[in-house]
Amino acid sequence: MTKMISWNVNGIRAAMGKGFLEFFKQEDADIFCIQETKVQEGQITLPLEGYCQYWNYAKKKGYSGVAVFTKVEPVSVSYGIGIEEHDNEGRVITLEFDDYYVITVYTPNSQKGLTRLDYRMKWEDDFLAYLKALERNKPVIVCGDFNVAHKEIDLKNPQSNRKNAGFTDEERSKFDNYINNGFIDSFRYLYPDKTGAYTWWSYMFNARQNNAGWRIDYFLLSDCIKERLKDALIYSEVMGSDHCPVGIIIE
Repeated sequence: MTKMISWNVNGIRAAMGKGFLEFFKQEDADIFCIQETKVQEGQITLPLEGYCQYWNYAKKKGYSGVAVFTKVEPVSVSYGIGIEEHDNEGRVITLEFDDYYVITVYTPNSQKGLTRLDYRMKWEDDFLAYLKALERNKPVIVCGDFNVAHKEIDLKNPQSNRKNAGFTDEERSKFDNYINNGFIDSFRYLYPDKTGAYTWWSYMFNARQNNAGWRIDYFLLSDCIKERLKDALIYSEVMGSDHCPVGIIIE
């Protein structure tokens, strides 16, 4: 069995002071992906014995950034998706293993007032094309903060958020595209009707205490390996960020 975990840490340096290493050691994942590291090269060294570490940094300081820590050394590693317009924000790392790719992603946020929605739409199309190109070689497992709640079941207050970033019709339809193009949402595949399953909570209005959250962190898998999926996990009790970790167990 292989355990994979993904967590938007909303600043790895902040998360280090809020129990990140304790959770990391306790879960002992084979592959551990993080998003929104908010660091530049050389700003932090993580003492993760037994793991290879791969980091992709944004050019802009204190912004975005992703990393992957893996016990098994990958066959190959690449950074970004090969499109310059997208690749200066440190949003993607791809690890190739013997029988699948593992990709971590931090999808651009459409922002208040949807100021980045148009860019986001282009990103979505280009990222899906990137995944499908990889899939021609071997199955794909992609995880991270997709910055969208797919269905009404995936957030506490769907009606009042219909036109807000993360729950617009445009963003949701782009997530439909992943599903329509042969990816499964691992959590919904195993738990189609589970309510109150969220991965992000606003820091305002006691949202976390009241579980007024959104499920915007996912593991998507190529349909051809769905039989290998044994569990999908949401670690809603784990603090340290405004997101909680999510995970899967693969046979």
